Amino acid sequence: MYTGRVRISVSLSLVLVLLAVSASTGAEDPAAALRLIRPKPAQMAKEFKVATPEKTQLRLSDFKGKVIFLNFWATWCEPCKEEMPAMERLYQKYRDRGLLVLAISVDTEGAAVVTPFVKKYKFTFRIGLDPRMSVTSLYGVWAVPSTFIIDREGKRILFATGPREWDGAASHALFDSLLR
Repeated sequence: MYTGRVRISVSLSLVLVLLAVSASTGAEDPAAALRLIRPKPAQMAKEFKVATPEKTQLRLSDFKGKVIFLNFWATWCEPCKEEMPAMERLYQKYRDRGLLVLAISVDTEGAAVVTPFVKKYKFTFRIGLDPRMSVTSLYGVWAVPSTFIIDREGKRILFATGPREWDGAASHALFDSLLR
């Protein structure tokens, strides 16, 4: 039979062990830290084709086997301007490991406004044009910026509406795990 002191000591030891185990398992889930939504169940990404500012075509299926960071944005969108430099840094860090950043502009003026914007900020990731918002509609985007993370199997596994810190520790942890 335990005495009061022994019971307290055992309880305190149990609490310390639980705290140590939770600390050793790492920080918060990176998707949760980034406030990303996990669709249940994950759905296959819908195929699309868009023009680029260089007048070529991009198809989602051209990038099979890559982790795709699919972002919808506009040149007039202040939160988009905030997050796009972080997207560029994320792309630079992970592109050699299989990350593709594809930013779809919803600007109705198309390449006329997108090209100078991309040159000004020196973005090197892929840019698509969706001036009629057909891809935007296909993906159910109702606000910019909006981002879908598509895994190597082509499934939409995460979603965000609004800007995120795409080059922070949580984002690095997320993409490190997706690109293993």
